[in-house]
Amino acid sequence: MERPDFYNYGFYENSNYGVHTLCFRDAYGDRFWYSYETLVAFQIGREFHITKNYWGTTTGKHLNWINDNKDIREDAETFSANYERLIAGRKTA
Repeated sequence: MERPDFYNYGFYENSNYGVHTLCFRDAYGDRFWYSYETLVAFQIGREFHITKNYWGTTTGKHLNWINDNKDIREDAETFSANYERLIAGRKTA
């Protein structure tokens, strides 16, 4: 099985900030975007989910770099429920 890999998303001019914008791709090809240490978006299979901004301008910038369509952003409860549903389904697949 392949190991997860990671990359930086966004447009920081200084690479020292890159650790704050990491995306991990796991062995299934699913992707998980983090702002600092917080999961803010994920793509599992064909489903993409992104949370609303509850934190501030920096995380808002990170969310816009991932996807700037604010209409698709989910409240915390919906975001968590979708994550749990997709992860649970993946374990049984």
